Amino acid sequence: MLKSARKKEKDPEGRMPLAEHLRELRNRLAKAVLAIVVVTVVGAFFYKDIIQFFTDPILEAVGCGASFEELAKQESGTCARIVLNGLLTPFTLALKVSLMAGVIFASPVWLYQLWAFIAPGLHRHERKYAMAFVGVGFPLFVGGAFFAYKTLPTMATVLLEFSPADLDNQLPLDDLLNLITRMVLVFGLSFELPLLLVMLNLTGAITGRRMLGWWRGMIMGITVFAAVATPSTDPLTMLALAGPIWVLYFAATLFSLLNDRRRSRRDAAGPADDEASELDLTPEDIGEVEPVPAPRPALTKQDGERERINGYDDVT
Repeated sequence: MLKSARKKEKDPEGRMPLAEHLRELRNRLAKAVLAIVVVTVVGAFFYKDIIQFFTDPILEAVGCGASFEELAKQESGTCARIVLNGLLTPFTLALKVSLMAGVIFASPVWLYQLWAFIAPGLHRHERKYAMAFVGVGFPLFVGGAFFAYKTLPTMATVLLEFSPADLDNQLPLDDLLNLITRMVLVFGLSFELPLLLVMLNLTGAITGRRMLGWWRGMIMGITVFAAVATPSTDPLTMLALAGPIWVLYFAATLFSLLNDRRRSRRDAAGPADDEASELDLTPEDIGEVEPVPAPRPALTKQDGERERINGYDDVT
């Protein structure tokens, strides 16, 4: 009885005192951090497999081995060996890789905790848009990361072609993983550009017709961005990043044009039954104002007493 009496009914609109907000934020953060720590500990047992997953494509493309083809690469200076520098580097690298795996693979948990903290303060249509953006944004980021992973061998081959012959190329593993991480983040975040444009269109900030008018500048800007973002100078890697973003940009433009047409039809039809109409706050002319009659002076009787009206004189 005491435990049930302490529980208060939740406000359907998510309102609560500031102390309750801070307490809920603390609990959500604790659960998110605990999930990351648990997955990080598990990932520490498989960090070698994770490193091998990212480095195998590069080693297959530019690795130095004993085969005739790899010996030819070594003579031309287009092969490399992955090395570790320093006594503490293997340990710190294991911690870094395990923590990265914990943050990535525990993302469903901490994203849910973040959503559970924010969702009660959102309206129903805002929740719908937020769920749609998360549902679309995550596959887009994964698609960009996949493109980055597939272009790593080509990038490594092109960059090593600048090496002089008869030199041994050594790639520090920690620097190589940092480069791979930057590539994955750049490719993944660049694929979120169409989603950002769609969000701005849904909020009414930009129209689909304006986005369509930007197509020349957007193609040029995306191409320049792809050339700067990719470390290699080959056109194949640049097109691997720029091409999908071009397609996604025009898909976002088409969606915005259709959304603008739907919005125009909705505005022409008027508000729905469950929507409030817009208030017209324009002042109207009230016409000629009639003058207010002056108050009647108080009358006194001959004995000096004031005349009472409804039981009160003019003083009271």
